[in-house]
Amino acid sequence: MGNDLAAFAKEKGVKYFMISYTDLFGGQRAKLVPAQAIADMQRDGAGFAGFATWLDLTPAHPDMLAVPDPASVIQLPWKPEVAWVAANCIMDDKSVEQAPRNTLKRLIAEAAGDGMHIKTGVEAEFFLISPDGKTISDEYDTASKPCYDQQAVMRRYDVIAEICDHMLALGWGAYQNDHEDANGQFEMNWAFDDALATADKHSFFKFMVKSVAEKHGLRATFMPKPFQGLTGNGCHAHISVWDKDGKTNVFADNAMELGLSAKGRNFLGGIMKHASALAAITNPTVNSYKRINAPRTISGATGAPNTVTWTGNNRTHMVRVPGPGRFELRLPDGAANPYLLQAVIIAAGLDGVRSKADPGRRYDIDMYQFGHTVEGAPKLPLNLLDALREFDNDKSLKAALGEAFSSAYLKLKQQEWNSYASHFTQWERDHTLDI
Repeated sequence: MGNDLAAFAKEKGVKYFMISYTDLFGGQRAKLVPAQAIADMQRDGAGFAGFATWLDLTPAHPDMLAVPDPASVIQLPWKPEVAWVAANCIMDDKSVEQAPRNTLKRLIAEAAGDGMHIKTGVEAEFFLISPDGKTISDEYDTASKPCYDQQAVMRRYDVIAEICDHMLALGWGAYQNDHEDANGQFEMNWAFDDALATADKHSFFKFMVKSVAEKHGLRATFMPKPFQGLTGNGCHAHISVWDKDGKTNVFADNAMELGLSAKGRNFLGGIMKHASALAAITNPTVNSYKRINAPRTISGATGAPNTVTWTGNNRTHMVRVPGPGRFELRLPDGAANPYLLQAVIIAAGLDGVRSKADPGRRYDIDMYQFGHTVEGAPKLPLNLLDALREFDNDKSLKAALGEAFSSAYLKLKQQEWNSYASHFTQWERDHTLDI
């Protein structure tokens, strides 16, 4: 079968392929292609009007072609006659440089050129809510500390088990599922993998969770802060770097502090150096900053950082090193684009390795209780506009991600901010009507 999607269809009984790409805002776009036509699509690509999605293109641009990558193909476990396949975008026989998956692939190749094989895992949190989006779906899920609630997770067993069964059938190495820190919130974990494979799985996971939730008459949301007073949806990323063969973890060194090698510290140094700018990508929406800068929730902690600090095995910081050979970036949220999340981590980390960046002082305090005592550590942006300005001012990070991508992203996100800023809210009427 190899890389032949037509052969895959014949062997697996697939009738249709969803040729899918992800735009700059994380929207998944697809064409449903009958298996009889997939050979032509694999050769030439499926045609899209790129300007009709969140890419910086106009109606005057020629067709954008989404060329399926057969290595990413996944047969839908809940509808086996359909297969999903991630695509790479081209136009006029050239790669569309602003396209997220293309951006990630270029950075993976750049890292490989430096002898680094990036492996990552993500923890994608989500809420199961009512179809109208106004409330959580479980009226009995009301505990003030609902994390790991046994009864609450079992009341949603049908949904969670079905998704986990699918991940197991796909060979993802699913290993645990739990009710998270907010009422109505869940997290499901699967094994880490090469950065591109993780991004493809992350993208498919969001599609799968929403689809299974809808099948059960519910709605799933990865929105960073869907409910005031409840912990928001994070998307923590676990990062390690291996040698070019992917067999030896070059971040691991038991002789070093926390088991993190010199190269690992430099990579971490790049993340710390660019943190305020990369927030524009790891936390890409207006709503993202309601999570980062939230007051303490009813459970007692927001689960999100607001200061650029790192630590050992301590969940109150932006980065923690839970064990030798890897670290966890706790900044990203559920709105993060699966491909751009991986791309910006690699871009920042590569810069750190090349410049031998120092991550700075390690803090081991409880940041939720004593964060006000930290001096000299930058605060994360207060809103999307501040994050976009930080990103625009970070010339080296923009260059690493590519000028075509960076300019397109900044342009469209600035338009989004302007739309938000011009929106008339009830808060304004409540607080300034009688002034």
